[in-house]
Amino acid sequence: MAGVAVSTTINGDTVEFLCQADETLLDVLRDRLGLTGAKEGCGTGDCGACSVILDDRLVCSCLVLGAETEGRRVETIEGMAHGDRLHPLQQKFLEHAALQCGICTPGFLIAAKDLLAKNPDPTEEEIRFGLAGNLCRCTGYDKIVRAVQDAAIVMKGA
Repeated sequence: MAGVAVSTTINGDTVEFLCQADETLLDVLRDRLGLTGAKEGCGTGDCGACSVILDDRLVCSCLVLGAETEGRRVETIEGMAHGDRLHPLQQKFLEHAALQCGICTPGFLIAAKDLLAKNPDPTEEEIRFGLAGNLCRCTGYDKIVRAVQDAAIVMKGA
């Protein structure tokens, strides 16, 4: 079966790849492009572990076909840090111990980044609502919410 040629932008870089017409963006990122930050937690869009930003919209990459990214912009967890300098959200997740096993962490970070891009001064309720599509079985959610609150303060001051 012939592949679909796709040209897209991932984390600011133009990327070209071949994929099958029915191949998910999650599989393309992990298996074809070596971007393994997004995780497959459920494969049905229910857990948020595979979250990416597609054209400024938070999506579950397990529900998007790789071929659908033609000419679009994709942001993954690999694009958050700048060299050795962590994004403020990443730094605050570490400081607040807002991660344990790490399966859900990339999805939470991407979702939080999307939330703060749209609402730089969210209330606790808005943070909880903005992260509601992401599930964590290890940390509980309070440390994650506190990390996002703290990062929002830092990012407003930057």
